[in-house]
Amino acid sequence: MQSKSFSSLLPPEAPLEMPEQDFSAEFRDQAAPQSPRDRKTTFWRVLAFSPAMMATLSLSWVMQGWFAVGGTTVLEIVLLVLIAFNFFWITFSVSTVLLGLYGLSHRNWQTEDGSLSPMRVALLMPVYNEAPAYVFGNARSMLEDLQALGGVHQYDMFILSDTRDEETAQQEQHAFLALKQDMGTEINLYYRRRDENTARKVGNISDWIRRWGANYEGMLVLDADSLMTGRAIQSLANALSRDPHAGLIQSLPQLIGAQSVFGRMQQFANGIYGLALAEGLSRWAGHEGNYWGHNAIIRTRAFASCAGLPSLRSLTGREQIIMSHDFVEAGLLRRAGWRVRFLPRIRGSYEETPATLIDHILRDRRWCQGNLQHLQIIGARGFHAMSRFHLAHGAIGYLMAPLWFALLVIWALIGRDDGPSVITYFSEANPTRPSWPDMSEPRHVLVILLIYAMLLAPKILSALALPMAGRKMTEFGGFRAFIRSMVTEILLAILFAPILMVQQMLAVFRTIIGLQKGWAPQARSGGRYSLRTLMTFHALETFVGVALTAGIALGFVSFWLVPIALSLVLAVPLSAISGLRVASMKTAEDLKAPAIRQAAQHHQTWLDQVIRGTGPVHPAE
Repeated sequence: MQSKSFSSLLPPEAPLEMPEQDFSAEFRDQAAPQSPRDRKTTFWRVLAFSPAMMATLSLSWVMQGWFAVGGTTVLEIVLLVLIAFNFFWITFSVSTVLLGLYGLSHRNWQTEDGSLSPMRVALLMPVYNEAPAYVFGNARSMLEDLQALGGVHQYDMFILSDTRDEETAQQEQHAFLALKQDMGTEINLYYRRRDENTARKVGNISDWIRRWGANYEGMLVLDADSLMTGRAIQSLANALSRDPHAGLIQSLPQLIGAQSVFGRMQQFANGIYGLALAEGLSRWAGHEGNYWGHNAIIRTRAFASCAGLPSLRSLTGREQIIMSHDFVEAGLLRRAGWRVRFLPRIRGSYEETPATLIDHILRDRRWCQGNLQHLQIIGARGFHAMSRFHLAHGAIGYLMAPLWFALLVIWALIGRDDGPSVITYFSEANPTRPSWPDMSEPRHVLVILLIYAMLLAPKILSALALPMAGRKMTEFGGFRAFIRSMVTEILLAILFAPILMVQQMLAVFRTIIGLQKGWAPQARSGGRYSLRTLMTFHALETFVGVALTAGIALGFVSFWLVPIALSLVLAVPLSAISGLRVASMKTAEDLKAPAIRQAAQHHQTWLDQVIRGTGPVHPAE
């Protein structure tokens, strides 16, 4: 509960109404300027979607020819649809990366032309049972960086606590008072703890808007693990100031600080492969971009007018809050006439990633619950087609897991032929049991190689695009170190992929039957899991892997499934290894930590000592 002493340290309230939106009626914000049609974005979308559709149709035509012998069955159609659907997303990633390569070769295509007007911007950091030294250390480093940078905008930071643990809440208050005492009155830092965490993060942000929102033209939403340089924050504020049509501008958060095998794998992929992909996404998304819930700046009054979220009814009829609110809020802003933009070239926007495979899966379960809710919203009145695409994409990403698991089971059960081919379509010994086409023919092998090549193409193309983004191999420890890291990341991704497929399937079923109960605090430094916990958590993967291995050994299952079987059999040791500290797969930020990261770690250490009562009142310089 917020004490009176802390309430007196808050600024005067400036209420702003935030009505709930009606998904069954269209809405236009009269304050949103009329925006001319963006014909260039239409062109980029044609370039992104057309190659993927053409490649998918071509592959479908080739494979349909395989299945045509002897007539087409329902099973064949199911297999063809699943393969074609997945291949579309693979090729769409490739075309997006190619579009990104073109974009990176044109460095100034997103320059701002409007006049720069001073704004008052609130930095909002919602927290829920987080480590206070970590949160307030990040907050101080960002505020000090902004103060040193200067500029025309004024920034205030709010730590918006929904913490339920009383001991943690007391530590938050202790850390806040220590910072206020040490930093003085020149920097505006505020702390508010809600009595009840109604509607979780959505309610936390909307409570701030309804109490203080009218005083701020912009609000920059952060996560507890967000860390942004003053220049990155200023770039977002400047972009919002110069574009009166923009309701939200999203930066590209870069993963930082990972030390474990799984964390480094994720961080390397994000830092190396994400640049070209993000550049391509920004091209075809245009003014209908997406929102990832943090490290983005929002026009406060636009958000208040357009993005108030109602409750949804679950399959059992119970009311529930919208979990993955960010996608929906972006769609509501665009529906109301505001642009939603993505600026991936802003450097200095950071976040962290789960340290272990289990921590990643636990977070993924929450995301699955929220993304499947989007199926109830996708038909909302007035949404732009691209907003619906973002909502559908998020849900499909999880729904494909049980479908591909079913494909894996079908593939395993249909068996092998006794003939000389590796795989054949119909077994003459048992015509009622279909199998795969003859893969010994060169044209079939080329198709399989094409699929694998398309899977690897985004990674390879993105790595080749690094020089276009101004990155040098010396930043990654040299060319050889970079290649070793890239090969390691690809091998680990191949090993972890089948495990994640099974776990995403479980996440879908947990959501459908109501086992998933929403958000919980993330283990920022990674959980420590016993062998018993690992075996229980990965029991299904292990069972499936053993069954596949036995089937392969007995000749009932195709030898082509050996890589998947190996991954699933090794789920427990792979999960254990995922949390080990590793020195490989380093990014430029590992070899030379950004100044903002060093400052944050310094302040975190000091605050941790202050909270424990073992450190000085003022940090050493």
